[in-house]
Amino acid sequence: MAVEEISKSQEITRETLVQRARAMIPFLQEHAEKAQTERRIPTETIVKLKRAGFFRVLQPRRWGGYAMNPQIFFEIQLILAEGCMSTAWVYGVISVHNWQIALFDLQAQKDIWEKDTELLIASSYMPVGKVEVIEGGFKFSGRWSFSSGCEHCNWILLGGLVPQTKASPEIEYRTFLVPKSDYKIIDTWHTFGLQGTGSHDVVVEDTFVPAYRTHRSIDGFQGTNPGIDSKAIPLYKLPFGQLFPRSVSTAAIGATQGAINAYLKIVSKRVSSNDGTKTMEDPQAQMAVARAQSLVDQLKKQLFSNFDRLMSDARQGRTTDLKTRVQYRYESAAVPEVCLTEVLELQKMCGGRAVFSSSPIQRFVLDILAARGHVANNPYQFGQNFGGVQLGLESNDIFL
Repeated sequence: MAVEEISKSQEITRETLVQRARAMIPFLQEHAEKAQTERRIPTETIVKLKRAGFFRVLQPRRWGGYAMNPQIFFEIQLILAEGCMSTAWVYGVISVHNWQIALFDLQAQKDIWEKDTELLIASSYMPVGKVEVIEGGFKFSGRWSFSSGCEHCNWILLGGLVPQTKASPEIEYRTFLVPKSDYKIIDTWHTFGLQGTGSHDVVVEDTFVPAYRTHRSIDGFQGTNPGIDSKAIPLYKLPFGQLFPRSVSTAAIGATQGAINAYLKIVSKRVSSNDGTKTMEDPQAQMAVARAQSLVDQLKKQLFSNFDRLMSDARQGRTTDLKTRVQYRYESAAVPEVCLTEVLELQKMCGGRAVFSSSPIQRFVLDILAARGHVANNPYQFGQNFGGVQLGLESNDIFL
């Protein structure tokens, strides 16, 4: 779709997008089992997400995007996760790529979107690429895992370490932008949770990546990105290490709300087969839902408050201080684990019927547990760094 075909993009409002996301929940619930069985988001779901304009929320305006406040992006992801966490996960990750492309050289942006602004980008940031510096760019090879939604994408962002050279004596982490014609998808995604994300392996064999189609991690940290929008528009001045991790933790909050919604339906009708008591009158059942709902509300407030601060700093041309960024990084990583604790309590209170695969809560439990396995969602690693910084140690994390 050409940019001129999206002339009404500026008319899109937060209310419109939130309403569309809320209206999509029943559809996502109906297709969640299909996504799980096929181990990918159904094509019809991706089409609906595109038509709703969700992928354009963080996309630059020059390419038909809305360039909206990231709070709107997170709000959409939270709502989608109530219906299907796999869909919300893929939506979150892919949408962040549309934001990151704004940090790249303008020619890289043209390579992707000059002919079709709806093309999507997958990723695997693992720094496992074999990189050789050659004239004009890099010779690039490797195999990466966990590329969520890759079957629906035409480009991919892949991590690699650029070796030392005379001109650059330090080993340098970069993200390499590669077209679909230069990589293969290997079907590997057989998992207990987040099955619908289709996070397969990707293989690249000795392809050429021009220098302008790479993004240095240090630029994302320091705010020295080559993208022209990243120099003028506050949204694209946000630190990469603050936005991306939230795209793989926020869906767990929405999934917890989805589990609460399912729990309320189950418990309102459930009667114990032992003594005939109503589960809704059980104090433990009441406390389980009270804790879960309170947690969801707290995590949402924390998320939005953090991005209020980050966006305020970006608008005023300030760099958010390192200690605050370390703290926010930990708070993001902690989300799936605390969500899992409360969702498991809901599962327990549903009795013996909850052990069956047909239980509507079970998928939420397993999806959140799978999300906890992502490296960005390890609360111990980032919690120790946050604690160490408070105690006067240097931060050991540059992905901030």
